[in-house]
Amino acid sequence: MELGKLLVIFGAMLAVAGLLVMVIGRTNLPLGRLPGDFFYRGKHTTVYLPLATWLVVSIVLSILLYAVSRWLK
Repeated sequence: MELGKLLVIFGAMLAVAGLLVMVIGRTNLPLGRLPGDFFYRGKHTTVYLPLATWLVVSIVLSILLYAVSRWLK
């Protein structure tokens, strides 16, 4: 029973994350183009390192997961 609850919660969080990505894609939020995202294009090489975007997404997910864990207790 607990595994079923966990899967439903995970599926709901995944659906919410998908909706957020769709909404963010339609707005002019510069995720992926923040200061601190490194982009290098050489003659035969392209390197993209979205460090600032990783940091922002990590903070938002940490807050979201903390809130969900508090809500479930």
